Amino acid sequence: MKLSFTTLGCPQWDLETIIASAVRYGFDGVDFRGLQDQMNVYEARPFAEDCTETISRLEEAGLAVTCFSSSITLVSKEREEQNFEELERYAELCRRFGTPYIRAFGGKLGGAGRQEALDTAAGQLSRMEPVLRQAGVKLIIETHDDWTSCEDMLLLLEGTSPDAVGVLWDVHHPYRMLGERPEETWKALGSRIAYTHWKDSLPDLSEPGKFRYRFMGEGDIPFRDIYSVLQESGYDGWYTFEWEKRWHRDLEEPELAFPQYVQFMRDLPSADRESGGV
Repeated sequence: MKLSFTTLGCPQWDLETIIASAVRYGFDGVDFRGLQDQMNVYEARPFAEDCTETISRLEEAGLAVTCFSSSITLVSKEREEQNFEELERYAELCRRFGTPYIRAFGGKLGGAGRQEALDTAAGQLSRMEPVLRQAGVKLIIETHDDWTSCEDMLLLLEGTSPDAVGVLWDVHHPYRMLGERPEETWKALGSRIAYTHWKDSLPDLSEPGKFRYRFMGEGDIPFRDIYSVLQESGYDGWYTFEWEKRWHRDLEEPELAFPQYVQFMRDLPSADRESGGV
C-alpha cells in the first residue's frame, strides 16, 4: 500500500518539515496542495527558483511527488484562462518531478444548469488534452462539489480520453454526502479511477446535513468495504490522506493526525482479512 498525504493538512510546515515528517511517519509520497502561505505551488520558491534542489531532496528522502493538486475548476467560464495557465504550469512541474497526476475540480454549478456546465467543462477539457498528452500527465477530477455522484461524474467524463483524464475517488464524499456505496462507485467509475483521497467523519447531530472530521476509524466511513473493493479490482495506486487543516483550523495538528493515518492504513489489510475480505 502506497501512502501519501496532501499538504492541505500541514499548512504551517515548510518544505524541510514536510520531507522530514513524511519520512518519520512512514509515508511514501507527498501530494502538494499549497506550501505555507502560497496555494499555487509553482509560485513557491522551492518549486519556482530551487526546483532542482527540491527534486534532489525528495529523491534522497525516497519520497515521490504523487500529485500536484490544482484549483482548476472545469465548469467555471470565468476561470478558463486561469485554469489553462495552472494546467501548463503544473504540467511542467509534473515533467520535472516525474509526477503523473494533476488534480482538478468539476466545480459548483452555481446558477448554471447542468448541461451548460457540462458544455463549459467539455470545451476546457478539449483544450487541455493536448497539453496533458504532450506532458504525459493525467488530469484527475475529484468526486467533489456537484460532481460527487458516479452518475454525474460519468457525464463529466463523456468525450474525454482515459489516457488524459481520469477520476480522483475521494472515498469520503460519495458515501457521506449521498450514501453511495463503494461498490456502486467502483462499478461506474473504476476503469477511470487513478487515485484516491481518504478521510473519516461523523454526521453533526446538531446541524443536519453537516459533518465533522474525525481521526481514521473514529468516524463511520466504511473503509474496510472500500479497501476490499479496491483490492478485488486490482487497484495499485496511491492512498492519500486529505486532512483539511488549512480550511478547518480547529482540526487536530498534523503531528497527531498523520502518524495515526499511517498506522490505521497499515493495519487495514489485516483488519480486512479478519472481517472476511480479500
